[in-house]
Amino acid sequence: MEFFTKKSDQLLTSTEAEPSQKMQRRQFLRYAGAGTAAVGLLAAEACKKDRNSYTGVYLGSGDIGILNYAYALEQLEAAFYTQVVANASFKTAFSTSEQGLLTDIRDHEVAHREFFKAALGANAIASLQVNFSSINFGDRANVLATAKAFEDLGVSAYNGAGYLIKSADYLTFAGKIVSVEARHAAYIRDLITPNSFVAMDVVNVSVNGLEYDKTPQQVLAVASTYITTKINADDLPTS
Repeated sequence: MEFFTKKSDQLLTSTEAEPSQKMQRRQFLRYAGAGTAAVGLLAAEACKKDRNSYTGVYLGSGDIGILNYAYALEQLEAAFYTQVVANASFKTAFSTSEQGLLTDIRDHEVAHREFFKAALGANAIASLQVNFSSINFGDRANVLATAKAFEDLGVSAYNGAGYLIKSADYLTFAGKIVSVEARHAAYIRDLITPNSFVAMDVVNVSVNGLEYDKTPQQVLAVASTYITTKINADDLPTS
């Protein structure tokens, strides 16, 4: 079953989604379970304001807000790669080895999405609606260009918001996830231009050799091109 409905471009709930058989169920449950075990850490971060006073999907404040922010981005990436793999042109546009690795990336993004959903529990935002009508999923170059944009955006998002996380446990999880996203980004870049896994547009080679980062406001402004659900990030921490 697909995670994504082609007709409405709406993300399905986790109960309707099935990770590929390559995902080891026990490993996934241990991964997601680590988050649910720490849900108590978020209890003190309950919303300080009435959510009904906000327009759009309210991310929340404190660690809840940052984790919902990451959850929103993982929903976007999971939906995109699910559509890539499900497209009829997937097997003709990509080699067998590329198909396997892109499917692995799909599985990673789905696991990330489900991890945040489980960790947030009742504080998780609802599934978001997306619109990929501007993407030609039958065109290899267009798919890879979009994947590159999403992966680079995801890495810069984690880099720009990680320091705002107060919980050491969740900061550790974020660090592990961003390392996976960076591996995705390097692979996608290499598919576009061999041996170009890193470049000066994402890494400040001349100064410190570190990846550039973006604020949540900058990231959401870009993501809103594809996420049609209005997102309210007014209460995300800034320091």
